[in-house]
Amino acid sequence: MADINDKYGDNVAGKFYVDRSCIDCAACNLTAPDHFKLDEDDGHAFVIKQPETAEEVELCVEAMEGCPVESIGDDGDA
Repeated sequence: MADINDKYGDNVAGKFYVDRSCIDCAACNLTAPDHFKLDEDDGHAFVIKQPETAEEVELCVEAMEGCPVESIGDDGDA
């Protein structure tokens, strides 16, 4: 489970975030490319845009549920 105290600083503020357990597998970016970006220099993903519609929330939840190491959290600053 993602730890809000260990989230990357480059996540935009909001409910969804990626923490330091990310293994840079790109699953979230493939699922919700408008919301997750890969930092190829440092080898991790982060949230670039919080969802605004029900469909976008659904994509972010799908990315979170598909994360193989549970690096995506949804208990951030809403």
